[in-house]
Amino acid sequence: MLVLGADVWDGRWVGVVLDDGAAPRALVAPTVAELVARAEDGGPPLAVVGLDIPIGLHDDAPRAADLAARRVLGPRASSVFATPVRAALEAADHAEAVRVSRAAIGAGVSVQAYGLRHRVLEVDAWVRSARAGGPGGRRVVEVHPEVSFAAMDGGRPLAARKKSWAGAVRRRSLLAAHGVVLPDELGEAGAAAVDDVLDAAAVAWTARRVARGEARSLPDPPERTPDGWDAAIWT
Repeated sequence: MLVLGADVWDGRWVGVVLDDGAAPRALVAPTVAELVARAEDGGPPLAVVGLDIPIGLHDDAPRAADLAARRVLGPRASSVFATPVRAALEAADHAEAVRVSRAAIGAGVSVQAYGLRHRVLEVDAWVRSARAGGPGGRRVVEVHPEVSFAAMDGGRPLAARKKSWAGAVRRRSLLAAHGVVLPDELGEAGAAAVDDVLDAAAVAWTARRVARGEARSLPDPPERTPDGWDAAIWT
């Protein structure tokens, strides 16, 4: 059973592929569609694609998935940014996005959230084509790595920040304890930031749980957003 977990890194995607009975593989690609193609590379189709990016956008309200994930993470809630409404993501610049968002939900948009707009809209377009059979009908789910790491640690949000040495060691240890043993040599993906590789691996771990029917959604059941997507963060 083949699954993929992916995170945004340096304007690209870094992914980790899990295949039962094989060592994890890491790879990079400029688009999510190309990352999926490289993950399969002529082999079987992916059962689940997990992405650390919002899927399912609102027009005039905060997303229930973001609010639920923040509650789970407690003191680490700030790691879940509020997903902007669609019109704010489509705004020409950050100042316009802030104006649009304040008119829609009474709050602005962070620079970080607006900075990810191209990836959010890329995934939005890709999942729509997936529904039409474009990328092959794979199941695509949204995953937040910090929620996944908390699940690995018995529901406790990790105290050490992911960019710290202690945080990286703890996250790699948790992955290994749950059967995701990352090799030291990752090929081209070895140039990626350590925390982004670990995040992609955590997303892959959750994607495997989704494929096995072991995962749960935040919220449960998922929220149907105006674009017709059952939006949830899976863990």
